[in-house]
Amino acid sequence: MNLDKARKRIEKHVKKGFRGYPMISLCYSGETTECATQVVIQFIAAEGAEPQEQRFAAKTDIRKDEVVQTTLLKIIERAEANTVTESEVVAVS
Repeated sequence: MNLDKARKRIEKHVKKGFRGYPMISLCYSGETTECATQVVIQFIAAEGAEPQEQRFAAKTDIRKDEVVQTTLLKIIERAEANTVTESEVVAVS
């Protein structure tokens, strides 16, 4: 799957808003606000449940990495997440 297609499908899930659990949250971070080199994906099965977390890292902007974005999309779809949230800004780490 190409990068644009993966990004659009992730954005489509995000735009749906809160629709209950299970929920997936994407949080990007990096050395500057312009370049995200890490992403943390959290899966929360139910309200009050302990989140499960997985991290991905890259040397370049991870938001433009086709393999990582496709992987995130597959995780979202396989988890059958009702809600997907994504941080709008890159956290500086």
